[in-house]
Amino acid sequence: MHISEFDYDLPEELIAQEPIPQRDRSRLLVLHHSTGAIEHRRFADILAYLQKGDVLVCNNTRVIPARLFGRKEGTGALVEVFLLRQLDQKRWETLVRPGKRVRPGTRVVFGGGILAATAVEVTPAGGRIMEFAYEGIFQEILSGLGEVPLPPYIKKQLADPERYQTVYAKEPGSAAAPTAGLHFTPELIEKVCQKGVEWVEVLLHVGLGTFRPVKEEEIERHQMHEEYYEIPEQAAQKINQALAEGRRVIAVGTTSTRALESAFADGKVQAGSGWAGIYIYPCYQFKVISGLITNFHLPKSTLIMLVSALAGRENIMKAYAEAVQERYRFFSFGDAMLII
Repeated sequence: MHISEFDYDLPEELIAQEPIPQRDRSRLLVLHHSTGAIEHRRFADILAYLQKGDVLVCNNTRVIPARLFGRKEGTGALVEVFLLRQLDQKRWETLVRPGKRVRPGTRVVFGGGILAATAVEVTPAGGRIMEFAYEGIFQEILSGLGEVPLPPYIKKQLADPERYQTVYAKEPGSAAAPTAGLHFTPELIEKVCQKGVEWVEVLLHVGLGTFRPVKEEEIERHQMHEEYYEIPEQAAQKINQALAEGRRVIAVGTTSTRALESAFADGKVQAGSGWAGIYIYPCYQFKVISGLITNFHLPKSTLIMLVSALAGRENIMKAYAEAVQERYRFFSFGDAMLII
């Protein structure tokens, strides 16, 4: 398929620059993928579309202050280091700017020497493997020096960084939020559970794989970047029981989807951890999920391809056109879509 088939026109003013005051008051476009029918609701109305016995699977990753600004040792040149994924106790895969200043062997110092990192190698994607040196607890040092990264299309400063976290975020490690979950409140989650819906948490640390632009004209040639995931034993058991009984498994977000579909083998979701390099685009046959809660995604992105695989490209492009016409808010702080 050609990349142009996943393009659409979006007025810049529809790109949400900040979250709305109340999470569950965002708008909700409901797309019935079997018929293509569309409804317009509020996110709190999602209760009307969930059934007793459904399993709702969310990603409990937590965004870390992944953006660091340091000085190149020797010259004092300013360098930005963006943490993508942790490889071991000391080494991270990163993006650096400007890259030409950070060749292998280059040392970058942060916070006047509290933290330092040496470039070990260049990655195939043009990033850097950086080996960090520090005394103490890395996450505590990072909390003092780093910034929570917002996507480049968001120009406003965020007054409360917790609004770029889901209310159920637990495990630090993501470079970006699993934004479909930003609409949930503790009260709404309680109502979901009271209805008899099972709330299940898995983990996928969001990194470059989710947001890396598709540069190939033919989408099949694109290569996904791997992202770390974990499926707890209890979560796998609940999901597999639902599948065996013909009950619906609905993913909260494309990251939960990628974790579940990556973990499926030998006829069931396998508990454990791994690296999700799965690339989902039209013609993919879903093994686990039958519904999806998601936000509105960038044109020509792997995420719009994933939702097109579930609902059909024509249905998705029609829904996006209607969302633009109805002045929905798009992307990370924007409104939501339920594909059911």
